[in-house]
Formats: sequence, structure tokens, C-alpha cells
Amino acid sequence: MASITGLTRNGQVWTPKFATSIDIDTCIGCGRCFKACSKGVLELTTIEVEEHYLEKDIMTIKHPGRCIGCGACGRTCPKNCFTLEEVEL
Repeated sequence: MASITGLTRNGQVWTPKFATSIDIDTCIGCGRCFKACSKGVLELTTIEVEEHYLEKDIMTIKHPGRCIGCGACGRTCPKNCFTLEEVEL
């Protein structure tokens, strides 16, 4: 199967990789990915950690349809929490 591809300004073939998931166990909720995303894909969410009865802030993919596949979120994440995948046609 073929993947979605495009061309850069200088004519190189580029394959976008879209954010499909975030590992909530390793996410520290630092917000670097949120600041890097210009399309409003991400949102900071508070979850409860049951074993310690605490709350933890994590990033979630709120609007996956807005993702343009630039990969900025994954490149800025200090914990490598993002799964970025090509889209098959």
C-alpha cells in the first residue's frame, strides 16, 4: 500500500507522520508538545493515579483530525511519549 506523501519547497518527497497516541505512563505533562503544535491538536488533562490516590497532568490528543503530520510534538517531547504513524492510502 502507498502512504500519503508531499513535496517540500525544494522538491524533496516528504511523508507526514501523524500523532496517533501518547503514552500516559511516561508523559509528565510538561507542555512542550502543546507549545510546539500550532494546530490545537493537544490538550492538558488531569487523570487520577489509582494506586497512589493522586492526580497527574498528561497530554491527550483532543482533535486528531487537525494534525498535519509535521511531527513537532514528538520531536519536542523529552520523554518520547508520542506514537507517530504514516497514513496508508
